[in-house]
Amino acid sequence: MSSPSPPNIGGGASDEPPWLTAAEKEAWTGLVSLVLLLPGRLESPLQREAGLTLFEYLTLSHISETPGRSLRMSELAYLANGSLSRLSNVVKRFEQRGWVERSPDPDDGRFTIAALTDAGYEVVVAAAPTHVRAVRQLVLDPLTAADQRALARIAAKLRTRPVDLA
Repeated sequence: MSSPSPPNIGGGASDEPPWLTAAEKEAWTGLVSLVLLLPGRLESPLQREAGLTLFEYLTLSHISETPGRSLRMSELAYLANGSLSRLSNVVKRFEQRGWVERSPDPDDGRFTIAALTDAGYEVVVAAAPTHVRAVRQLVLDPLTAADQRALARIAAKLRTRPVDLA
């Protein structure tokens, strides 16, 4: 059975979107590979050495980097790349371990603030070298300085931010 030839390469009047060129397909396939494979590779050493998932580490890390080590849950969900529901479950476990405390936002009670405790800060500080080693090995070291700048520029162009956090 023969497959139909890709319609509308290069655009045209059809309602069908133009098919990807070879160069576009290579770029897309590369991005998908990064998006799907890299998180697991970054997570493995964290789980092995610190007992944390990548999402858990990013959650603690983002809070630790803010003034006062506290952050609105909605902002934290965006930064850690998770839903509020997923984040709420993780933060609940962190509260049970004494790593995070939640409280209403004093500036706007509709929001909840997640604050890192001293114990939580110790956890993220202990896990950070493992994460940094993996980031260097898997992402930064294989790239030249120009590659790193290009990656940052491309990431900035592709980044999306929910309207309520803009």
